[in-house]
Amino acid sequence: MSEPLLFSPLQMRDVAVKNRVVVAPMHQYSGVKGFPTDWHLMNAGRWAAGGAGLVFIESTKVERRGCGTIGDLGLWDDAMIPHFRRLTDFIHQNGSVAALQLGHSGRKARRFRPWEGGKPLQPSPEVDDWGDWELVAPSALPGGDGDPDPRALSRDEIPDLIDAWGKAAARADAAGFQVLEIHAAHGYLVHQFLSPVANRRNDDYGGSDMNRMRFAIEVTEAVRANWPDNKPLFMRLSVEDDAGWGPDESVALARLVKTKGVDVIDCSSGGMRGRPVDGTGPVGYGYQVPYAEKVRAEASIMSMAVGLIVHADQAEEILQNEQADLIALAREFLYNPNWAIDAAQKLGVDPNFDLMPSPYSYWLAKRASSVQDMTPSTYNIAGDAKG
Repeated sequence: MSEPLLFSPLQMRDVAVKNRVVVAPMHQYSGVKGFPTDWHLMNAGRWAAGGAGLVFIESTKVERRGCGTIGDLGLWDDAMIPHFRRLTDFIHQNGSVAALQLGHSGRKARRFRPWEGGKPLQPSPEVDDWGDWELVAPSALPGGDGDPDPRALSRDEIPDLIDAWGKAAARADAAGFQVLEIHAAHGYLVHQFLSPVANRRNDDYGGSDMNRMRFAIEVTEAVRANWPDNKPLFMRLSVEDDAGWGPDESVALARLVKTKGVDVIDCSSGGMRGRPVDGTGPVGYGYQVPYAEKVRAEASIMSMAVGLIVHADQAEEILQNEQADLIALAREFLYNPNWAIDAAQKLGVDPNFDLMPSPYSYWLAKRASSVQDMTPSTYNIAGDAKG
């Protein structure tokens, strides 16, 4: 049997990932004043130990104003670097590659955590820098009914904000990350500049498609100027947002940022109107895969598929069909942090559990060799297991 593509290595610039399984960036809202905590170490460590080839740390903000809520991570200060280095060291010690997503919430900032309702925050003693946590956006347009109006960024402010992305990229390199992603999706600041709904500017950052793409392109240039040439750079796009930015525009942007040093487009959707998109029909298994397929084919760039990819054979089929180069899972890793090793067993590879660190692999391999006809717990529902 040939090796499944899901567990074949992939070389991106000078970085090699051992398999195509990616832990997508997932907000945890568990930081303290932008600093990661033991919660982040626990999450990153168990995903790396579970066999994933690439582990993303959640969207990390390039400036204080960019935080979406209390608990967001940030890399706007050199003092934060050692705390992220703790995460990257641990990920690498467990055989995975450490990645980071850089973002800015723009007008989707200063909100309660999702499990607290997600509504706009009000001033409170819990936030001791309320005045610095300003809502800024391309235009003074709220994100939804009842949201406060952001302040439109002046033309003179934009270069400094772009520079903040570059400085954060340099800090990510100093912290030991091997892969970096620019978050240009889900209704956050870069996506706001791309969107004809959120961006009503009449200067060189608004109006035409090219002008609205200017901010994303210049952010890419600033990041790439501060991110080593031998390390890959990703960009996450809402390939379809059902609000005026769609697959054709995403392909056009992907072609442009490829020339600026982006290696992979992470293909997601939605976020501008706060509901799932309907461009590919009802939300179901792999509903965003067609976006990854289109961008990959038409922009001639590697793509990463994400969105309700939950089964090993489903992930393998996407790769075999050349619809994407990498497979990212998010909430499925919250459900099963050992998804990668589980998928390897189901696809008939890694019989000795070599994807995992020795304290795991030794005991699991020993059990597999000494117990005949044993079915792992994730294979069958109760009553269907053998024995």
